[in-house]
Amino acid sequence: MTTTTRPLSELSSLTRQLQALSDETRLRIIDLLRGGERCVCELTDDLGAAQSRLSFHLKVLKDAGMVRDRREGRWSYYCLNPASFEQLEAFVGGLPSTKLGVLTSRCCR
Repeated sequence: MTTTTRPLSELSSLTRQLQALSDETRLRIIDLLRGGERCVCELTDDLGAAQSRLSFHLKVLKDAGMVRDRREGRWSYYCLNPASFEQLEAFVGGLPSTKLGVLTSRCCR
């Protein structure tokens, strides 16, 4: 059985992404951004959240590399970072599936 070791920087990035996904509000933000770029005021209205609370969650997502932002005048716009989700999808897709019987222990035979 061949195993590959991921670079520490990639594991650190995956850890931040998975931690960012562990919050319901952040999952809702990601779901809203699936439809395209959104202004903070739109996200605030859609989530019914205070701007300060939303800013915290957006910062967590941005620090995890999952969203990007841009400023236009006094407005901030957010969108998903596709590269981050591709990395996450590759990692999760590479996990063994118990349905396929792949998880068999060979160390104790």
